[in-house]
Amino acid sequence: MLRNLTILDLAVVKHLQLDLTQGMSVLTGETGAGKSILLTAVTLALGERATPDYVRPHCTRAEVNLEFDLTNLPSAIEWLQENAFDEENHQCLIRRVINSDGRSKAYINNRPVTLQTLQRLTRQLVEIQGQHAHLKLLDNDEQRRLLDNYAKNTTLLTELNTCYTNWQHAQHQLEQLQGKHLDNTQREAFLRYQLDELESLHLEQVDYHELSDKHRKIANIEHILSTGQQQIDILYDQEKSIHSQLKSSVKSMSGLLQFAPELTSVNTLLTEAQIQIEEAVYELRHFLEHQDADPSEFQEIEAQLAQLQALSRKHHVRPEDLLARKQSLEDELAHMSDDAERIVELEKLTTHWQALYVPLAETLSKQRKSSALQLQKHISTMMKELGMPNGEFLIDIHSQASTKPRLNGVDEVLFLISANVGLPPKPLSKVASGGELSRISLAIQVTTASDKTTPTLIFDEVDSGIGGGIAEIVGQKMRELSDNRQVLCVTHLPQVAAQAHQHLFVQKEHHTDMTASRVFLLTEQERVTETARMLGGVDLTEKTLAHAKEMLFKNKKLKHKSN
Repeated sequence: MLRNLTILDLAVVKHLQLDLTQGMSVLTGETGAGKSILLTAVTLALGERATPDYVRPHCTRAEVNLEFDLTNLPSAIEWLQENAFDEENHQCLIRRVINSDGRSKAYINNRPVTLQTLQRLTRQLVEIQGQHAHLKLLDNDEQRRLLDNYAKNTTLLTELNTCYTNWQHAQHQLEQLQGKHLDNTQREAFLRYQLDELESLHLEQVDYHELSDKHRKIANIEHILSTGQQQIDILYDQEKSIHSQLKSSVKSMSGLLQFAPELTSVNTLLTEAQIQIEEAVYELRHFLEHQDADPSEFQEIEAQLAQLQALSRKHHVRPEDLLARKQSLEDELAHMSDDAERIVELEKLTTHWQALYVPLAETLSKQRKSSALQLQKHISTMMKELGMPNGEFLIDIHSQASTKPRLNGVDEVLFLISANVGLPPKPLSKVASGGELSRISLAIQVTTASDKTTPTLIFDEVDSGIGGGIAEIVGQKMRELSDNRQVLCVTHLPQVAAQAHQHLFVQKEHHTDMTASRVFLLTEQERVTETARMLGGVDLTEKTLAHAKEMLFKNKKLKHKSN
C-alpha cells in the first residue's frame, strides 16, 4: 500500500508530505484548490510522460516521492528481488525528478531506471480510475480488457499474444517472400536465358585481351611479313647491308689497334653490334618462316570477338568483365533458390504457431464466456443499487469463424445495456445517457475492482453525475472495497466523503506573490465543517452542520457495528 506521498515544486505545490493509511481516504477541496495536481504527481511517479511546464515557476526541478509497503504483495517483492531492487524491510521507494529543461529521471530504491522498467513495477502497486473512465468504456477493446481482467486471463492472454506475435512475424516474412517469388518467376527465366548465353562462350577459357591481340596480329599479317622481310634485306641480305658495312668497319678498326690500342673498346662495341644484328636477323627470319595467315582462324576469332562485344553491350559491361557478370547472375539465381527454401521454412513456422494459437484461443473464449455470465450478473445487481432498477447489463461475445490468429484472441466483446423494461439490449454507446453511463461505469469499476489484487485503488471523481441516496451507496461500495485494500477517492460528494476512514482537505493559499496548495488531515470537528460545506456551500447553517454531523455519526455507528 501507499504509505507516503512527498511533492516538491510541482506546479502549485511547493512542498507537501502526505501520510496515508489503510482503508478509505477521501480528498476534497474547492474547485481549483489543487486536487488534480496530486493525482498528476502520482501518475508522474508511476511512469507517465513529463513536460517541463510541471515544474513550479522559478524552480530548476520538481520531485515526487512515493513510499510503498509491500508486506502483503509477494509478487512485487519477487519482482524487486529478480531485478536486484529488493529491500529487506519490504519497503519500496519510488522517485521521479523533472527538470525545467524537460529532462526527467526515475528511481526505484535509489537506483536509476527507465520509465518502462518503472511502469512494469508500478502497475502492480496502484491503479487509477479517472473521471473520464466512462468515455473510455465505450471502446470495445477496453470492454474486452475489463472482462479479461475480471476473468484473470492475463497469463493465458500473454501466452496467446506471444503465439500471435510470432505467427504475425513469420506470416509477414512469408507474404513478402511469396510476393517477391511471384515477381521473380519471369526474372528467373530471363536470368537463366542470359546465363546460358554466357556459358556457351566458355568464358573461363577466354582471355579477351589475348584474343584481341591475336586478332590484331592476324589482321596485319601481310604488313608484318613484308616489313619483316624488308628489314632482313636492309640488315643482312642486301649487298650493302648494315651487317656488311659493320663487318668492313670492324676489319678496318682492327687494323688501327696496333697503332692506337685505346680504340679497343670501340672495336669491341662494333663487333658486338655485328653479332647482335646477326642474332636479330636469325630470330626475325625464324619468326617470319613460322607465320601462317589462316583465313578460317581469323574469321573464327573475329566472330568470337563480335559475340563477346555484343554480349558486353547487352549486359552493359566491358567485354573483359563478362565472366564477373556471369558469376553475378549465378549468385542471383542461387539467392532465388534460397528464397524458395525459406518460403518452405516459413510456411512450416506459420503452421506451427497457428497450431499453438488455436487451442489457446478456444480456451480463452470459454473462460471469457464463463466469466461474462458472472460479471454481467454482478454489474446488473450493482446498477440496480445505483438507481437503475430496470437496468440489465449483458456481455455479448462473438467468436470469429476464421482460425487466422488475431491479437487478444478471436472474440469480439461487446457490452450491452437495457435501461428500461421491454427494450432489447443495445450497445452501451447507443443507449446510455451521460448520467446513466457514469453510473454504469462506476458499477463496472466497483465490481471489477473487487477481484483485483492491486493494493491501492485511486478513484478520481468517478462519482460525477450522481447524488442523493445513490451517492451514499457509491460511498458504501468504495468503503467495502477498502476492507482489504487501500482506496483513495477524489470526490465532491459529501455522501462519499462521509464514508471515509481518513479525510484529506486541499486548500489553496496566497501568502506570498505565488499561489501554493497544501493538504492536511481533518480532525473530526473539521470533517463536520468540510462535509457541511460540501452539503450547503460557503454559508454554513446550523441545519447543514447538524446534517453533516448526522452523516458522519451514522457512518461511525455503522463502522463500530461492523466491527
